[in-house]
Amino acid sequence: MNPYTIIGIILIGIAIAAFAYQGISVTTREKVIDLGPLQMSADKTRTLPLSPIVGGLALVGGIVLLVAGHKKR
Repeated sequence: MNPYTIIGIILIGIAIAAFAYQGISVTTREKVIDLGPLQMSADKTRTLPLSPIVGGLALVGGIVLLVAGHKKR
């Protein structure tokens, strides 16, 4: 397989994932209270949004690389 074809397929897969999930959730643990032997922590969940533009650009880039890979043959 041509490297352009492989990278194009990977980009299309990333685009599908970006359209499906539309964000990545990250959970962090932070200390709330630290009084000697007494410690309390809280889990905070943050969502990093993925813009549909990112998915669209990855999809277009993947299609362009697939077409370029087939023309190089």
